[in-house]
Amino acid sequence: MNLLHVVQQLFEQYGYFVLLIGLPLDFIALPIPPGNSTLAYTGYLSFKGVLAWLPAFAAALTGAFIGVTVTYWIGHKLGMPLIERYGKWLSLKPSLVEKTRRYYDKYGDKLLLIAFFVPGVRQFLGYFIGIIRIPYRKVVIYAYAGAALWVASFFAVGYVFGEQWERMFMLIERNLKVFFIVLGCAVAGFLLFRWFRRAR
Repeated sequence: MNLLHVVQQLFEQYGYFVLLIGLPLDFIALPIPPGNSTLAYTGYLSFKGVLAWLPAFAAALTGAFIGVTVTYWIGHKLGMPLIERYGKWLSLKPSLVEKTRRYYDKYGDKLLLIAFFVPGVRQFLGYFIGIIRIPYRKVVIYAYAGAALWVASFFAVGYVFGEQWERMFMLIERNLKVFFIVLGCAVAGFLLFRWFRRAR
C-alpha cells in the first residue's frame, strides 16, 4: 500500500492524534506513519484549512519531542546493561561505546541539528545518545532543536507548496538521500586520509 495513502487514512480517522502518537512511533523505529511524509501532509492539511496550523504544528513538535525523550531514556537506562550483557555477541563492547562517546564529545552536538534529516538515522538517534550518556540538558538544547528544525522544514513543504506538495516532497526526499550519500563518502574519505597520514 502507498505510504502516503496510509498517512491520509490515518489523518481521516485520528486527526491530531496521528502526530502525538505516530511521530513518537517513528522515533521508536516503527515508522508507521513515516515521519517526513506525515509532517508534509500535515502542512498541506493546514494549507487547505482542514487542520488549524498552530495546533497542528504544536502537536507535531510535541510528538517529535516525546519520541526523542522516550528513546533517549530507553537508551540511557537499558542500553549499557544490555551491551555489557549481550554486546559481545554483536561485537559491541563497553570500550567501543566509550570511544564513540569521546568522538561525540568532539563533533557530536552540532551534528544533532541535522541528524534528523538523515534517512534511517532518526529512528536510532535517541537510543544512541542515551546509550553514550549524553547529558539531558544537551539533549534539550541540541536534539530538541534538531527535531524542531526537522518538524518545521517538512511541515513547511506541505504548507508553502500547497497542491504541489507531493511533487516537491518527492524531489526533496530524493535529493536528501543523494546529498547524505555524497556527504558520507566525503567524510569517510577524509577520515581515511587522516588515518593514512598518521600511519605514515
